[in-house]
Amino acid sequence: MGRTKLDSLRRVAIYGRVSTEHEAQLSAFENQQVWYENIVEQHADWLVVDRYYDEGITGTAAQKRPAFLRMLEDARQHRFDLIVTREVCRFARNTVDTLTVTRELSRIGVEVYFVSDNIWTMDGDGELRLTIMATLAQEESRKISERTRAGQQISREKGVLYGTGNIMGYERAGGTYVINPEQAYVVRKIFELYASGMGYKTICAELMRLGCKNAHGEVSWKIDRIGRILRNATYKGYLVYNKSHSDGYLTQKRVNHSEEDYVVRRGDFPAIVSEALWNRCEAIRLKKNARLCGPDGKPQKFGRKEPKSVWSDKLRCSCGSSFRRILWHENANGQRTYGYECYRRKRSVTVSYLKEHGLDEAIVCQAGSIPYWHIDMMASAVFRAVWQDRREAVLLACQMLEECAEIDIDQSARLVGAQQVTLDRLHRKQAGLREMRALGDITREEFLSDNQRLQEEIERAEQALDDLKSHSGQSAAGIDIAQIKKTLERWIDLSAPVVSDALIEQFILQVAVVDDNTFNWTLDLSNDSTTKRLTPSRIAQKQYYETLRGKPDPTLDPRIREPKELFSFTLTAEDAAAYCASIGIRFFRKKWHDKTVIISL
Repeated sequence: MGRTKLDSLRRVAIYGRVSTEHEAQLSAFENQQVWYENIVEQHADWLVVDRYYDEGITGTAAQKRPAFLRMLEDARQHRFDLIVTREVCRFARNTVDTLTVTRELSRIGVEVYFVSDNIWTMDGDGELRLTIMATLAQEESRKISERTRAGQQISREKGVLYGTGNIMGYERAGGTYVINPEQAYVVRKIFELYASGMGYKTICAELMRLGCKNAHGEVSWKIDRIGRILRNATYKGYLVYNKSHSDGYLTQKRVNHSEEDYVVRRGDFPAIVSEALWNRCEAIRLKKNARLCGPDGKPQKFGRKEPKSVWSDKLRCSCGSSFRRILWHENANGQRTYGYECYRRKRSVTVSYLKEHGLDEAIVCQAGSIPYWHIDMMASAVFRAVWQDRREAVLLACQMLEECAEIDIDQSARLVGAQQVTLDRLHRKQAGLREMRALGDITREEFLSDNQRLQEEIERAEQALDDLKSHSGQSAAGIDIAQIKKTLERWIDLSAPVVSDALIEQFILQVAVVDDNTFNWTLDLSNDSTTKRLTPSRIAQKQYYETLRGKPDPTLDPRIREPKELFSFTLTAEDAAAYCASIGIRFFRKKWHDKTVIISL
């Protein structure tokens, strides 16, 4: 088809994928990589810009493949003009995804070459042939799904062990479980303690006192881990199937089943606890979690869930966890008062227990619970300070931040410009190298050697440029003086002692609990009231992934990561006493500690 005789080199991206993480598949994946390199060697007119490999990931949905998505983003940046992949089923098993993606790529001038299928998407009949092959690939996915379900049913009937055997108390050996004596002792202890009347948290404390290690070899226990062990029928010698199912072979989203739908079969491995002990613990657990039938006839947990507080979405602990509202007190008249506690601390052993038994206190969060009126009082003080007492100070601080941001932008722009000049120079040298190769002035070996060196320099320069652009984009984030001034000129009724949830939702971005007596309130004075914000747990998750990836998440507001402090003030015992009097509750001076409130933007 004349595609190996081009006037200039084609910038090529390679895409490969295996659908499971099984050892045989990953071995085949290594062979795939070698296969791609051999294909590249056969095309002197190809210059490989990057290689994108998804390992252990399904092909039925494009959004589940990070390397694939990264490749599409690079294509939109015109980093290459040809994608080489082995076959249609490696690219996608979803007809819609395949056609949508290849059409978008064609519009931006990027062709896809499916080597085994010999399909070039920009050929006259390329899309027709691709449609046929993509439909066959999708149909193959459907058949694989059906065969998998049939195989699972046979496996259940034969009592085949699923998974890799990563379960506390057992080790996987020869297709079955073998008891790990040290871990099995801990599992038995958990069942014995629960049967004796201890709750999850008390069991955690006792295990830590005894120095019992979890499955990771650490003396650290959480109540959810205890619950998972007590619910697992494997410990009485049974296999449990049908815990979840896939909602379809295209989306492959897991849907969890209730315990009533589990399928239990006796296994061929020894039990860690007796069936009588396991059943006794199960009876206790079910009694504590009584279920009733709801109006729809389906089982639901007994009890009443308290309505969610606005502060549950705003408070964040220094450990990264969110806060949950708890019932603080209920008087004889049924009137309830609430407080807030760190969710991570609630699931851990108490600090007092660790101190009492000489254990390391640093392994748990030590944030104390916060009475509801402390937060309400601080909110009232923050709004008064910003809208009444220190409005001009806020504007002045914002203007200073804006000026600093402008200086940062100017410096960043110069650095970006200098780095762009360097990158352009490297691209010109690379283009000259390609021309020399096309004219035959240098050998193929000389070209490959020099081009590899240049490509490495270009990649380093591009990474440096991206870092500079990212930094310059963060410097001026969130400073909109005109909108802030308009917001501060808005009339807000602060005559009531408690600020309305609507104002808190609109203007409070987050409240970071630095320690028991220091709170950093991050405001958003330029926010549109219709903007939906992230919850504290979602923020914590994004920051966790930022740490893993080593780069900032562009969807996370930089003011959450690095709030800019405007001013601070202190709430004294006199302030607290006056506030308690205004809301009609008793103030205990001996229990009070002054609170430092930091206002950030």
